[in-house]
Formats: sequence, structure tokens, C-alpha cells
Amino acid sequence: MMIGDAVAKPGRIAVLERLQDLQEQNQIDFTVLNGENVAGGFSITPPLADELFAAGIDVMTSGNHIFDKREIIPYLDRQSRLLRPANFPTGTPGAGVWTGKTRAGVPVCVMNLIGRVFMNPADDPFRKADELIAAIGSEVKVRLLDFHAEATSEKQAMGWHLDGRVSAVVGTHTHVQTADERVLPAGTAYLTDLGMTGSYAGVIGMNKTDVLARFMSATAPRSGHAEGMSRICGAIIDVDEETGLARSIERLSVEHES
Repeated sequence: MMIGDAVAKPGRIAVLERLQDLQEQNQIDFTVLNGENVAGGFSITPPLADELFAAGIDVMTSGNHIFDKREIIPYLDRQSRLLRPANFPTGTPGAGVWTGKTRAGVPVCVMNLIGRVFMNPADDPFRKADELIAAIGSEVKVRLLDFHAEATSEKQAMGWHLDGRVSAVVGTHTHVQTADERVLPAGTAYLTDLGMTGSYAGVIGMNKTDVLARFMSATAPRSGHAEGMSRICGAIIDVDEETGLARSIERLSVEHES
């Protein structure tokens, strides 16, 4: 199961309260969460990361907001299961790839990349993906990529670029779930955006009044997060453990009442 951007307290609480049920109901043996917006909508802190790992999240990915909370920087170097995009410049704290095993003992690799279209400068994600795959080794068949990107075209291009070489390419960042889930011809599960986990009472998880003020004023402060109408969004992917190819991908969109 791969869960889309968890935004602020509503997203975090939804995950903490529903994760175990979702894992049991869907026979999930490995869970990835994009956690770059957990702390008030911007980045994540060590205590919040520890709380989510303890609740049953196996690996957390991130994106452009990962360093908004400076206290997460040393944590990245000591907690290998919290990733930052692998195509950030050389010398950036943390890592963009994690290799381990599922609860069933199956080798698995999680990769995290960030796009370049309408985003801050980063290294080429396509060539970096090639480098990561070459370094994984053939013994790890199950390979999951969170591609944190703005442009749907860039995400689709990554899906085709990696088709047959990874188990899944899923997008994050826009906070709007797309309806284009499919297994590509060579066996890679694909979804342009997992969607957002958090409050749907605002604008991509943030307070609608604050967001409107920012659109209409040059001096409005940063938005606070929204409350209410919470939802967990993501995807459930069935992967053949022998080949690493996907059998199916199903969108996940579940209401949460706290």
C-alpha cells in the first residue's frame, strides 16, 4: 500500500487511526507513506516520524518540503527509512533509496525522486532512476518509486521510462488523486498521483480562507491547515514476488471520521 501526501494533524491522525484496519482488510505486507507535509503541512519532525513508524508505516518518502523543519536534517542521517529525493544535489543529508524486506521476508526497494518541471532545480530524475536501478541488483525484484512531481507529463514519462524495470511508479505532490491507474504493458503499475491524506474541507489540505487570502493579497501569511472531511488516499498494488511485476493496482480513497 502506498499512501499519498499526509497533510498536517488531520492526515496524521487518519493514518494513525485507520492504518491497521486498512492493512488487515487488504492483506498488506508493506506500506509506504509520503510524509513531507505531516508537520502542519510543511515537512516532518523526528517525533512525528517515530510515531508513524511505530504505527506500522514501513518507509516514508518526501519531496520539496522535507527540509522546511530544520530538526529533520540530522534525523535523516540516522533513520534510513525516511527518504528524501535521490536526485537532490550530492552532499544533501539523507538518502533517496531504501532496501530491506517486507513483513513476509520478501526483498523490497523503495526509491524517491523529484521532478524538474515547475519545481526547484534538481538533477535529472530519469538518469538518476537508471543509476538507482543499476545499483539495486537483480535479487531485489520488488521495486517501488514515489515520483514527487508537478507535471503529469513528466510523471507519465517516468512510468514509460521504467516500465518493466520496477514494480510501481506512483506520483505525489499535487494532492489531487488521478483516475488513471493501470498496469503498463511490460508490468509496471502506474498512477499519476496518489492524492492527499488529510482534510478535504480546504484547498489541498490547507485552510480555504487562508489560501484565498494568499491568492488575493501580496501580504497574506502562510496558510494554516484545514480541519474536517478527512480522507486517506493512495493505491494498493499487488506484485508478483518472483518477477517483481505488478498484477494489479487499485486506487484507495477512504473517508475518515475522527
